[in-house]
Amino acid sequence: MRWTQSTRPFYFGQRSMASEQTYTITELARDFDVTPRAIRFYEDQGLLKPSRAGRTRIYSKSDRTRLKLTLRGKRLGLSLAEIKELLEMHGGVRNPAAQLVRFLVVLADRREALEQQREDIEAVLGEIAMLEKQCSDLLGHDSRGAAAARAEIVRRMRSEA
Repeated sequence: MRWTQSTRPFYFGQRSMASEQTYTITELARDFDVTPRAIRFYEDQGLLKPSRAGRTRIYSKSDRTRLKLTLRGKRLGLSLAEIKELLEMHGGVRNPAAQLVRFLVVLADRREALEQQREDIEAVLGEIAMLEKQCSDLLGHDSRGAAAARAEIVRRMRSEA
């Protein structure tokens, strides 16, 4: 039998269904467009902590929120260690000031890394443009070489299509 949010039985040690909604791994995978394997990996890394009924994982609303925050952190390019640190700060914090300050530091570090990557990419693109111009100029002085180069480019484009 496939358990759904409304048909799951009550497990000893869990709060009643009325006080806490639970999810299966399949439901979370579908809701967040990730694989069950990814969810199990996040669990192995300590990012999610589902309860169990035998071999069945039972995810709470808190686990769902942690998965959502984990995926948001991944989109921002944070490491799993950074995400875990932030999640652990989040759990049970009454005054979120320390968490927010740490999050600002992590975001500033990420912004700095991305700005550096942008500079590096712009430098490489500039170098590519210079090399393309040099090659075009050299081919322009040798009409046979230019024609052969153009024919090779066309041939490669057709073979990739």
